[in-house]
Amino acid sequence: MAKPTYEIYALKYAGPFIRPAPMMYWFHDMDKKIQINYYIFAICGEGETIIVDCGCAPELAKERDLTGYVNPGEVLKRIDIVAEEVKHLVVTHIHFDHISGVELFPKATIFVQEKEFNFWMHNPIAKRAPFLHVTDPVGNRYLAELEGSKRLQLVEGDQEIFPGIELLLCPGHTIGLQTVAVNTERGVAVIGSDAAHIFASYRTDIPSAIITDMVAWMSSYDKIREKASSIGQIFPGHDIALTDHYPKVADDVSRLA
Repeated sequence: MAKPTYEIYALKYAGPFIRPAPMMYWFHDMDKKIQINYYIFAICGEGETIIVDCGCAPELAKERDLTGYVNPGEVLKRIDIVAEEVKHLVVTHIHFDHISGVELFPKATIFVQEKEFNFWMHNPIAKRAPFLHVTDPVGNRYLAELEGSKRLQLVEGDQEIFPGIELLLCPGHTIGLQTVAVNTERGVAVIGSDAAHIFASYRTDIPSAIITDMVAWMSSYDKIREKASSIGQIFPGHDIALTDHYPKVADDVSRLA
């Protein structure tokens, strides 16, 4: 029996931001700048809605003065998704722009890799300066308080969570980052989150400069490219092309597949 197919949407909730190119493209284009956005993603089909990542909560967005910020819940409303009613939430990794908005989804079952959760919640190294800068203690505390509850699903490696939707452990950027393989009408697409910040990384093997384990990252690229039906079906976490080069279905919302 053929697996069901789903649609994938990218929802921009902040940006654009101007960053040094080497930050997004490791030790390359040293004298250049690059433009990025912040996104969450929605997977829709077969009567299910799965949100990928939480975005940033309004309080932290104000503190960090995020350009062009819109509450992720408001962006979801543009495609008739109510954040407070979402039942399924995938957290790809526990950086502030992906976890801070977790409280916007009070009814959701949250899927996160066990390795990722245990590092950020229980490893004292996660309290060291390089890691503190990229995460959100408020979002982390909310997630930690769910430990042992039915709402928190700690995933061990690759796991299919719905027919045609599989979580893939893809470390490198963080200890336990996960991507999401989705069966679509055009084949298998992968929501890569920050396994690559921009599309070019999947073609060139050059990731961003925000690295936990470079060797693991290269293996993750191999895994993602093998899973996707084509390299054009792998969607990075911050590329402005997600809004600029795909069909617009609402303000700051585009259909990727």
